[in-house]
Amino acid sequence: MRKPYIAGNWKMNMTPSEGAVFAKELAKAVEGTNTKVMVAPPYVTIPAVVEALKGSDIIVAAQNMSDNLKGAFTGEVSATMLKDLGITNVILGHSERRALYGENDAFINRKVLLALSEGMEVDLCIGETLEEREAGKLEEVLSRQVEEGLKGVSAEQMQHITLAYEPVWAIGTGKTATPEDADAAHAFVRSLVEKLYNKGVAEELIIQYGGSVKASNVKALMSKEHIDGALVGGASLSVEQFLPIVNFDK
Repeated sequence: MRKPYIAGNWKMNMTPSEGAVFAKELAKAVEGTNTKVMVAPPYVTIPAVVEALKGSDIIVAAQNMSDNLKGAFTGEVSATMLKDLGITNVILGHSERRALYGENDAFINRKVLLALSEGMEVDLCIGETLEEREAGKLEEVLSRQVEEGLKGVSAEQMQHITLAYEPVWAIGTGKTATPEDADAAHAFVRSLVEKLYNKGVAEELIIQYGGSVKASNVKALMSKEHIDGALVGGASLSVEQFLPIVNFDK
């Protein structure tokens, strides 16, 4: 049985002081939930949020990390630095990293392998653009991103991987893939993982949906067989909006 996993990606929002206040409020609000909950603050906000969430079950993750552990890489943050803050989860391959900062599959794969070698849990993002979907390239794009992103990852290491399917056209636009469309994409991704590994790995894999997830659509999405959670953007910045998503089954 796959445990529901709801994650909030704060992107470039929340100062350290704002993040600490928010985290304390969220921790109180989600007490007793059966859902696995994660938040991913900006780098500078991580220490304040880690401190605020001491004693809570909420996971704190980084939104990205370098493909190197140290050296002359101005502006980068390494897995070593994150681990020193108590961070063992990282989001990699987010569509904004791919589209805005030119991160390709091979580059993302280097980060995935490095994160795993450092004992970290990875939330690997995949998803097609509107142009790719309309051109009938959905399966081609997902196949490439999954196969290249997981290249060199062993079946055993897959227990440390979560996949997040995010149709790029639905992120921050208010548009959402229908639950049926999202579930079909998730089912295809699960079939890919089964081909790459085995049925057991595929059945245990958590696949989150991301793309304008909100209280009004989360129940319909989470009712689908292959949707195991959500990677939430804007709605994760408000306890009032995020809580109903975490408690989708109540």
